[in-house]
Amino acid sequence: EMILLQSEVLELKANPDKLARGTIIETRLDKGQGPVATVLIQEGTLRVGEPFVSGQVFGKVRAMLDDHGEKLKEAGPSHPVEVVGFAGLPEAGDQFIVVSDERKARLAVEHRLEKVKQKEAGTIGKITLETLFDKIKEGEFKELKAVIKADVHGSIEALKKAISDINTKGEIKVNIIHTAVGSITESDIMLASASNAIVIGFNVVPDQKAHALAQTEHVDVRTYTIIYEAIDDIKKAMEGLLSPIQKERVLGRAQVIQLFIVSKVGAIAGSRVLEGKITRGAQARVIRKNEVIHEGKVTSLKRFKEDVREALLGYECGIKLEHFDDLQLEDIIEAYEYEEIAQKLD
Repeated sequence: EMILLQSEVLELKANPDKLARGTIIETRLDKGQGPVATVLIQEGTLRVGEPFVSGQVFGKVRAMLDDHGEKLKEAGPSHPVEVVGFAGLPEAGDQFIVVSDERKARLAVEHRLEKVKQKEAGTIGKITLETLFDKIKEGEFKELKAVIKADVHGSIEALKKAISDINTKGEIKVNIIHTAVGSITESDIMLASASNAIVIGFNVVPDQKAHALAQTEHVDVRTYTIIYEAIDDIKKAMEGLLSPIQKERVLGRAQVIQLFIVSKVGAIAGSRVLEGKITRGAQARVIRKNEVIHEGKVTSLKRFKEDVREALLGYECGIKLEHFDDLQLEDIIEAYEYEEIAQKLD
């Protein structure tokens, strides 16, 4: 009501007596009709049979449908209509422009595609001294690259929003390198192969050539019909890229009950294992009066002059610590190790 009121107050008007112009609101692939787009006419009058240009796609209006599915022969300003006759799928937000003849439409699209190719050729793989230092300052970062294809533009936007909402804990840069409406094609596979990216299809599948090429190029292609399953798989993939957390795990504790000084070897701690086990090669700390006075490595572990791999609870053993001889009776030697735990995204 406010929009209608404002339009009356501002006396908004459009000229219906000219070639139509409008904006693409939504696009989809129809099994029977091919590429279909919803167009909001902003000026002029659109008629069946007229050639047009929209983004990097041209076509000719074969049919128009209103919001009730009724066929129309023409549509004026402020009318949303479904247009059939696109050579390919435009993107939501593209301008829809009617031209005088089909040849002009074709030439306009070829010119736009050439400009896009030139722009891509000028930017891919190039680095300048100005950007090099920035990349060095950023340090080593990891990327999860993705190509997204879907049946409608709305699904693409929903996927992009959901992916951007995933908490990556600052370690992973999510880079969606290409999105488009339509089935997964050979060009999508080649782009993913060159960029080391995965391909995500929502309510679309790869065509036969794309499927064969994906196998040849070893490109990971995932197709979904439920958006939450897609997001869950992306989370799992990203969790695989996250640096694992190193968590300390105490193996055991032993108390020094006797000291042996061996020439050319140093101090050997005759010890009794109080809990857990002491393992040769494990990290260890020496605790004296509840204070850690040394951290190092168990370089040697003996029982009755024989080298052993581990000493269990209740056993007595001889422990040699790396670069440390200042042991005293009743010192506690605590053995521990680090285990890597895969990070989970929130």
